[in-house]
Amino acid sequence: MLKQRVITAIVLLAFLLPALFYPAPEPLCLLAVLAIASAAWEWGKMNGLSQPKALGLAMLMVVACALSWIMGLLTAHMPTLWTVVGAAWVLVGAWLLRRGVDGWARISSALRGLVGFIALWAAWLAICQARVVGTNFLLSVLLLVWVADIGAYFAGRAFGTKFFKNKLAPAISPGKSWEGVCGGMLGVVVLALVWVWADGAWQAQVPSLYTRLAHQSGLLLLLAALFMAAMSVVGDLVESLIKRSAGVKDSSGLLPGHGGVLDRVDALLPTLPLAMMLASIVG
Repeated sequence: MLKQRVITAIVLLAFLLPALFYPAPEPLCLLAVLAIASAAWEWGKMNGLSQPKALGLAMLMVVACALSWIMGLLTAHMPTLWTVVGAAWVLVGAWLLRRGVDGWARISSALRGLVGFIALWAAWLAICQARVVGTNFLLSVLLLVWVADIGAYFAGRAFGTKFFKNKLAPAISPGKSWEGVCGGMLGVVVLALVWVWADGAWQAQVPSLYTRLAHQSGLLLLLAALFMAAMSVVGDLVESLIKRSAGVKDSSGLLPGHGGVLDRVDALLPTLPLAMMLASIVG
């Protein structure tokens, strides 16, 4: 299993890194279309759609991304869209986690499909717009999610339930603890501070998300970093809730040793639109 995971990771990086650092954003946007269409297929399968209908949802996602590209949305200034999507993630995410697995199962498959389609399309548009802004900006968002995940893993392993009596969401994801959440948040705060320093030291031509926030105030930077780390956990938990409702361990087997595409991007679904929302607020 470990060898399989390493091989898959190397293959993914072989495609991701050249697209990420290519001078123009188009290669990464095309790669993101493939990833988000695969995630749409997984979403359909986990929410009661037959194989043909799930494939149809994936193709519809490709069409939606293509139309968005043609209409010039990749470079459009859309603060209202990002505010609405960000608010929806906060409110709907909290509602879903409160209702739990049974609450999700009571929602019609058509509405679940629509919710997933909108969330995935918004994440695709957000990653493309972030790449148009600049690689440094996009990387600062991607690394936030990865650092939050790594910090949570090690803090959870080191402290377990030493400081908090209850688990984070035992009915949805028994392995997650409040200690892990705190560890992830601490890691994100450190990442933000280091990135602001690095942007200044190396005179970054394109400021990171953290530098943009820090230019407004240090308090805003701190609160935004904690908020984004918390929302990455929400994205993770929402996908875990959906998998439990579907009775599956992984969203698919598309990525050997890693599960499915949704398993790898779940925390990015809320954080990417929220990053664009914060960036539009601070200008």
